[in-house]
Amino acid sequence: MTPLITLLNEKTGLNTKTIANILKLMEEGSTIPFIARYRKEMTGGATDEQLRDFDAVYTYSKKLLERKEEVVRLISERAQMSDDLRMRLNSASTLQEVEDIFRPFKEKKNTRASVAIAAGLEPLADMLESARLELTEFTKRSESFVKGAITSKEDAIKGAQDIVAERYSDDPRERDHWRRQIMDYCAFEIKATKGLKEEGLFAKLAGKSEKIASIPSHRYLAIMRGVSEKELNVKIILDMERVENAIVRYRIPKHAKSSQTLLLESYLDGFKRLLFPSLEREVHAMIKEKSDAQAINTFGKNLAQLLGSPPVTKRAILGVDPAYRTGCKLAVVDEHGTYLDHAVIYPTPPQSDFEKSAKVIKQLCERYGINAVAIGNGTASRETQEFFARLNRDEGLNLTYTVVSEAGASVYSASKIAQEEYPQLDVTIRGAISIAQRLRDPMAALVKIDPKSLGVGQYQHDVDQKQLEKKLHEVTEDLVNRIGVDPNSASASLLSYVAGVGAKLAKTIIDYREHSGAFKSKKELLKVKGLGAKAYEQCAGFFRIREGQSVLDNTGIHPESYDAANLLRKRYDLTAITTEQIPAIAQELGVGEATLRDIITELRKPGFDPRETLPPIIFRSDLTDIKELKEGSIVSGVVRNIADFGAFVDIGLKNDGLIHISQMSDKRISHPLEVLSVNQQLNHIRVVEVDVVKGKVGLSLKNG
Repeated sequence: MTPLITLLNEKTGLNTKTIANILKLMEEGSTIPFIARYRKEMTGGATDEQLRDFDAVYTYSKKLLERKEEVVRLISERAQMSDDLRMRLNSASTLQEVEDIFRPFKEKKNTRASVAIAAGLEPLADMLESARLELTEFTKRSESFVKGAITSKEDAIKGAQDIVAERYSDDPRERDHWRRQIMDYCAFEIKATKGLKEEGLFAKLAGKSEKIASIPSHRYLAIMRGVSEKELNVKIILDMERVENAIVRYRIPKHAKSSQTLLLESYLDGFKRLLFPSLEREVHAMIKEKSDAQAINTFGKNLAQLLGSPPVTKRAILGVDPAYRTGCKLAVVDEHGTYLDHAVIYPTPPQSDFEKSAKVIKQLCERYGINAVAIGNGTASRETQEFFARLNRDEGLNLTYTVVSEAGASVYSASKIAQEEYPQLDVTIRGAISIAQRLRDPMAALVKIDPKSLGVGQYQHDVDQKQLEKKLHEVTEDLVNRIGVDPNSASASLLSYVAGVGAKLAKTIIDYREHSGAFKSKKELLKVKGLGAKAYEQCAGFFRIREGQSVLDNTGIHPESYDAANLLRKRYDLTAITTEQIPAIAQELGVGEATLRDIITELRKPGFDPRETLPPIIFRSDLTDIKELKEGSIVSGVVRNIADFGAFVDIGLKNDGLIHISQMSDKRISHPLEVLSVNQQLNHIRVVEVDVVKGKVGLSLKNG
């Protein structure tokens, strides 16, 4: 068994055979969606999320082993590699431990200690650290080191102290001990700078103290945003008396003579000048990494819920991009999301032209059979909703509408993708099309937009951007492959997320269908230039050809299992197969039991879209007025965004209401995502606070 597999076994708990199988599949170029869906027998049924976690552990473990080897080599080149040192390195389970062990052996330039060492003061530092001499004797011994750059015994003693101070700050055990002490018992002290804005975002944070061990990730990121904006200062508070007592108790030898006063000075200097500032930076880096991971994880889950929202089918949809002076841009898409027509109306101030606007809407409804309206939630959204509510009330139009987040619509409308899709249209009309299409099929529309522009994250510009991009790509990839993609209608953006495809091959697939017509079978994908056997193996199972030559082409059954699936259909009644029969049938057909279960599920519901099981989008025909709300009012709404501290809910007002985490459940929860999801419909929300002036509403899901 290799060291890597041993380490992965310890860190993941997976058996060595499963680990070896996963690594082999990855080395062969298999994607995580493919492994999770079509190699369950080899992985023990690991999900895509579990495989992502495994991949992260694998990457870290590989890096750890490589760094250990490098450190052994470097130490061996610079000093004697002792058995104790080798054992400590072998048992180190984190990169931090390895770096702590290596730190004393790093080459240092231009430090006070390195200058003292160059001056030959190491023997004097050894004497000082032993603390076996009386102060007078130690001072006398220091005289023999006065030479060259050392012009006095005071210089010699100071140089020896500098060496001892650096040794102390480099000691792996001291670093580990004080790092733990800081993480477990210390606090961040937040103070205002001269640049603090009294009514600004960071005013409520100034003057506070936050325990490092329990600071919420969103609060740390908010504080550090304040630091970067030069409105806040942050420092770690540490009890120096406690530090000194610990040094006296554990570092000063029990036999120490009077020179221990110099030794204590050295250790305290090493702590204050070198160790503590270094650990302060490390602790910030650790809390930042933890906070980033939490924020990125929340962002990823929000994105998955947003992209996985149910599509609105069998409806012609009117997309409305609200505005004041420039008018509301309208775009009509059919039940497949195909653009049909556009117009501009002026129902909002300053024109407030109800009659002409109503006439345009009626004409579009008659021409295209519009029976759903998607209104963007940006500027003038409230007034636009009032217009449609009045249309229904005064004109009897019965045109139900829903509010759609327009976050990213302007980004999409000016993008290269939008220019290629609608070259003849103005950017403002493209924005209205995007609003309509994200109601028709959220996943298909939103994959065209940078996830950071979709308004479902927090502090997304403050977190590690590479990790954020990686997470959002993985979330999108897993969701797209779980739902499936029609190669005859999907955009290049959507196709690029299919396992084994990518951006370049996605465009080639579109070129093929434009020149050769619609795909009639999954096998026909092999005719696409550049789509070879490996790419076909990875992607074929995730495509859904709605009107293909075989019913199997509209399922998630992989072509490699078509023979088994056809035999199953021929020999068995799919509705009558029981759990007890699975092992025998699997053996008969020559497939694994997990694969057989998936085949049966797909054959029972060909073309099934998992989003169909979600609650449908709720449309409304009237509007809520904040002046009508009071404490105790009951409202309904849709969750627009989730943060670590709460959820923002659209209840038909200009601003979203806030459900604080403390108001989400009668039971204690640790995160809003435990009980809520983005785009979730809430039908019984209690108003607990109304601020008409600021337009803010506090909401609760608690009983009573």
